[in-house]
Amino acid sequence: MREIGEMTKEQERERLNREIWAVAEGLRGIIDGWDFKSYLLCAMFYRYLSERLTDCMNKGGVKNYAHLSDAEAEQGRAYAVQEKGFFLLPSELFENVCAESAELSETLGRVFSHLEESSKGGAFADKFAGLFADFDVNSHKLGDTATKRSERLSKLLRGVAGMKLSTTDDHEADVFGDAYEFLITMYASHAGKSGGEFFTPAEAAELLTRLAAVGKTEVNKVYDPTCGSGSFLLKAVKVLGKAGVRGGFFGQDVNSTSCNLCRINMLLHGVPPDKFHVACDDTLTAPHRWDDEPFELIVSNPPYSVKWAGDSNPALMKDSRFAPAGVLAPKSRADMAFILHCLAWLTPNGTAAIVCFPGILYRGGAEQKIRKYLVDNNFVDSVIQLPANLFFGTDIATSVLVIKKGKADDSVLFMDASREYIKVAKKNKLTPENIAHIVEAFTARQDKEYFCKRVPCDEIKAANYNLSVRTYVEPEDKRGKIDIKELNERIKRITARQQVLRKKIDKLIAEIEGEAYFEIPRGKGRGAQ
Repeated sequence: MREIGEMTKEQERERLNREIWAVAEGLRGIIDGWDFKSYLLCAMFYRYLSERLTDCMNKGGVKNYAHLSDAEAEQGRAYAVQEKGFFLLPSELFENVCAESAELSETLGRVFSHLEESSKGGAFADKFAGLFADFDVNSHKLGDTATKRSERLSKLLRGVAGMKLSTTDDHEADVFGDAYEFLITMYASHAGKSGGEFFTPAEAAELLTRLAAVGKTEVNKVYDPTCGSGSFLLKAVKVLGKAGVRGGFFGQDVNSTSCNLCRINMLLHGVPPDKFHVACDDTLTAPHRWDDEPFELIVSNPPYSVKWAGDSNPALMKDSRFAPAGVLAPKSRADMAFILHCLAWLTPNGTAAIVCFPGILYRGGAEQKIRKYLVDNNFVDSVIQLPANLFFGTDIATSVLVIKKGKADDSVLFMDASREYIKVAKKNKLTPENIAHIVEAFTARQDKEYFCKRVPCDEIKAANYNLSVRTYVEPEDKRGKIDIKELNERIKRITARQQVLRKKIDKLIAEIEGEAYFEIPRGKGRGAQ
């Protein structure tokens, strides 16, 4: 009975997702999908905030907040800011604005400005600051005139209003959050390389989070130094639960759009504003330390081979994150800098799981020296090769580097999980079974032919600190096995048959040639009568 119920819920989610995507595509019009995502996602969030505020005010004693006059509603401003962190007048609520059509661009601009202004002075002002910055009501992409822009915005709001979403506290599934993440996934899959810059597929994020959470039922804090839209942070909620993360969720990203998406994503999934902190800045050169307490769980998918300041900034060589390695990551490839950053911010009992570009595992130069530092100090716990074509924006086969400060042994587990996937459309995807198999092998740390192997650090040192999985785990030969004895017998039979046929052919040719030698030509010659 339970299985039927779960299947129905999943089917309902899929149906809703199809409807939402149809609405999204129908609304987009002439606006590129990648640009339009900000309008749709922000509009969804605006509806969410409006309905949550209305529900809060109604439970606080108001009969129907949406029908109050603005003057009457002002009495509840302080209460709303205290409870929800922001305030909207009834005339500014999604359902009431949606009923308008004239000068909607001006109205929405004013509403979003008032919403952000209402949060100032409250405890959660930083959570709402600039959230609607990417919703440009005056963009010419919406139309050349205010009338055209208002018409398109009106169509957008009506489309979002028609989505079967709920924000009630007792709703079984967080459908708003699910829908939001579904849309981000769809936009990322259609955006090519740029999609991978801010979003990691949900199943890949879950794998890394489960790896980092092995052996833990709760952690002090979760951190992602390149948080994008927050998929890793939210998977920690799924794996450990909100109560399993005592100190909250922390993220940083250099891209302001990504940071806005992350904050919206956290709020839509019901993470309280005081439980998450997202900073917009360069993680490597301007890290936000918050309270300077290290993190017990770190998960990240840093940008591959991105440029950074490196040795052009002498101060970085003295930075406590990079100095112990004795060398900085190359200016053209910051991958190792992100790894050292994660290591520096890890608690003694913590775990970090980081997606890695394959080249950093075997290249020489500064990257080899950093690998030497990691291996010599026994920080490398595991290296797991993932399937190719798993992430948005790239089809390369990446790896997961798991690092710890408090390892129990001096070996590294290498795992070839490159065949743990199913094909879905043009991408490869990890199934729940694939994730479970990888996590089980990671936890057991036992050798399994063609799949995983524990390698002593001394052996890695002897291999010039090469951390490539294929160096230590032999790939299985899927070609049919050959029986040499049977093959030799077949060759003998074929050769003998060839000899017999050769003799017959030679005899036949000899007979033909003999008949041709003794044959008398027929017909009339030049002097014949």
